Amino acid sequence: MPHADARPRHAPPRHWLRACVALVVVLVLHALAALWFTRHREPFTPPAADAVPVQIELLKPQPIERQPEPRPVEKPAAKPVAPSPAKPATSPRPAQQEPVLTSTQSAAQGEPPAAAAPAASGATGASAAAAAAGGASGAMTPGPASSGVKFAAPPSGDLQYDSFFNGVQNSTGTIHWRTDGQTYELSVSMPVPFVGPFRYRSQGRIDAFGIAPGRYVEQRGTRPEDIAIFNRDIRQVVFTRTPNNVPLPDGTQDRFSMLMQLAGLLRGNPDAYKPGVTQQFFVVDNNSGETWPITVIGDEQVRTATGFVATRHFMRLPRREGDTRRIDMWLAPSLGWLPARLVQTEPNGSQIELLWHGQLAAPDLPASTAHDAGNAPPAAPAPAEPAASPAPASPASPATP
Repeated sequence: MPHADARPRHAPPRHWLRACVALVVVLVLHALAALWFTRHREPFTPPAADAVPVQIELLKPQPIERQPEPRPVEKPAAKPVAPSPAKPATSPRPAQQEPVLTSTQSAAQGEPPAAAAPAASGATGASAAAAAAGGASGAMTPGPASSGVKFAAPPSGDLQYDSFFNGVQNSTGTIHWRTDGQTYELSVSMPVPFVGPFRYRSQGRIDAFGIAPGRYVEQRGTRPEDIAIFNRDIRQVVFTRTPNNVPLPDGTQDRFSMLMQLAGLLRGNPDAYKPGVTQQFFVVDNNSGETWPITVIGDEQVRTATGFVATRHFMRLPRREGDTRRIDMWLAPSLGWLPARLVQTEPNGSQIELLWHGQLAAPDLPASTAHDAGNAPPAAPAPAEPAASPAPASPASPATP
């Protein structure tokens, strides 16, 4: 009896099935490798100690140069102009000289021209008094100017950053900066794997030394917020994390307002910050304060998702002996000297990096403001000044419209 094959004739051979599975696995691995290469970035290698420029100048916080504020000038009110006396009415001409024309003019005006003279003169005096009052209220004189280092607060803007942890790309980070020249608000969001986003908020005003924080909030992941209050009445910084206080000298910054203060100094005088120049800041964290020496490394090109950006590289020098935590900052003049790249290197070698991705809104015009401005109704025209009374016209020559 012939041997019967129990396997269905339509079933494919097993070696074809194994080949298909292997092909799928290879394609998946290639896709993962391609994704890794697109989302991976070589970690930043800090320059060696001997590559850091030799310090050529040490700058400490100083008062900034401030433009004088205009002050209103009170001018004495102009004396009202006395109306000129009415001219005596001229005696009517003899009857044989145009008696009908004279009678017609008097009837058309309703009053003799001599009677209108005092009113016109009074109106002229009132107009002169109003003009004098308007000039007195609108006159301004500059107040006293203050000398110091040149400073210009960075323009408001919303910046978006690609974030990397040890070279692997993560979620998007953001920096939101708002200022009206008198006050400011700063918000920074930085995603960190396995921990959650790090959020930082700073708000305050601009005083005689530049950026002056009033409140600094720091939240790491799901931990409660840590708050630092800058009490300028007692010149102390108090914390919610610790009962300790630290002194509040002029020019004190928090971790991120320091970036804006440095950007404002660069906007005021970029030529002052050459390789080897070190700027000192007293920086407050969530439980302490210490001096940060920020030195200039030099001008560098930073490669971003949109191309290369010209920047100036700054690095925080060791704050004390044995300090191995590093912070590197690349500030870009094309972004109003806001950061194009930030890298923090921990003592264990791990790195957190923010790399400029683009603007959520133009630096000087946030998106909401631009939208509101585009939809705003047209401005109402200024009210026209009342026209002067027309001169009396004779019936023979009517007034021109």
